Amino acid sequence: MNRFERQPQAAVEAEVEYRDGDFRIRRPGAYVRCAVTGEAIPLEELRYWNVDLQEAYSSPEVKLVRIGVAFPPKS
Repeated sequence: MNRFERQPQAAVEAEVEYRDGDFRIRRPGAYVRCAVTGEAIPLEELRYWNVDLQEAYSSPEVKLVRIGVAFPPKS
């Protein structure tokens, strides 16, 4: 490795401000956590969030569970 090559950064959780239609990264990272499941969501796959609660969700079904419209799947 020469001095110009970068060391790969460890995957750390990002701090994100959720806005209407987009989000702003406050602290760089590779992922955010789903507010319901705790699952890590890579930033490039982040599609669902709640602006008022400032929470991310891993899928539209999980968001519906969070707002009380659907029931969690039985395991």
